Amino acid sequence: MDDEPLSQWAERRDERIGQLRAVPLVTGGGPRASHLNPDAPRAIQRWNGHLWEPHGFAANLAEARRILFPHTEAASTPETTPKLGPGTGRHRKPPTSS
Repeated sequence: MDDEPLSQWAERRDERIGQLRAVPLVTGGGPRASHLNPDAPRAIQRWNGHLWEPHGFAANLAEARRILFPHTEAASTPETTPKLGPGTGRHRKPPTSS
């Protein structure tokens, strides 16, 4: 068998200690994917090496992302797309003759 040594498994497990995740609070067996319920409140959980423990609360997906990824620049300015000039590129529409 190709079992990994216990020491490697423990190192891999310990790398995740402190990791946060957001779990949507939905009733019943409803969908738990974040993109399906962006306005649902989220429970923020922290991995302690053995189980996910409560860490915080977020009102919606946007707030949960700010908690989970504080160093990403959410308010970055969108880059302007370059304007295509005249040409006969492969995917350009042929000029219409009127």
